[in-house]
Amino acid sequence: MNWNPLNAEAQLAQIKAESFERPVLIFKHSTTCSISTTALARLERKWNDADAGALKPYYLDLKAHRAVSNQVAETFGVQHQSPQVLIIQNGESQYDASHYDIVFDEITKQLA
Repeated sequence: MNWNPLNAEAQLAQIKAESFERPVLIFKHSTTCSISTTALARLERKWNDADAGALKPYYLDLKAHRAVSNQVAETFGVQHQSPQVLIIQNGESQYDASHYDIVFDEITKQLA
C-alpha cells in the first residue's frame, strides 16, 4: 500500500477533481490515539491492490495538520471523527466510517 500524503488544504481541490476520474480514499489518523493506530494497522494489513482497484489512498496526520482535517469535514460535509476514512467519488463523500468500523472489505464493497 502506498499512501499519498495529505498535508495542505489546497490538495482538497485536487482530490475533489481527481475523484471524477477515480475513487479517492482519505484516512484521517491521530498519531496519539491507540484506536486510530489499530484501525490504520488493520487497514494496511488487509489492503489488497487487486481489490482496491483504482482507489487512491491519502493519509492525513490530523495532529500535524488540524486545519486540513477541519477543511476535509467542511468540504465533504462529514462530521469530524478520528480515526476516519472517507471515499470521495464525483467530488463528494460517498462513504465514511470511523473507529472500528474502518474495514477494508467494507471499503471495497462501496467501490462496487
